[in-house]
Amino acid sequence: MVVESALFYASLGNLLAITVNYFLGTFFYSKTKIKLKSSKSGRRAILFGKKYGYYSLLLSWLPIIGDPLTLVAGVFRLNFIWFILIAGALRVGRYYFLTIII
Repeated sequence: MVVESALFYASLGNLLAITVNYFLGTFFYSKTKIKLKSSKSGRRAILFGKKYGYYSLLLSWLPIIGDPLTLVAGVFRLNFIWFILIAGALRVGRYYFLTIII
């Protein structure tokens, strides 16, 4: 019973965190869009984000680079439903895997 509630609250907190990151990214969209479009490497980053944005979310479960990826998903305005399905499922799966191991 304790393990299930810990898994539930850890997953809920993580889903809340990636949601906040996503909406922070959408909040900063207008400022970052202007800066990205003004440079050659920024324009390449936009094309890369549109082409591989959802695939990059497959790495969002990783501890260090996962949170910045969820913020960038908001900047690139990826579909929120797909974002939650991919990033959220991977975050919940990470905690589920850890509870099985321990």
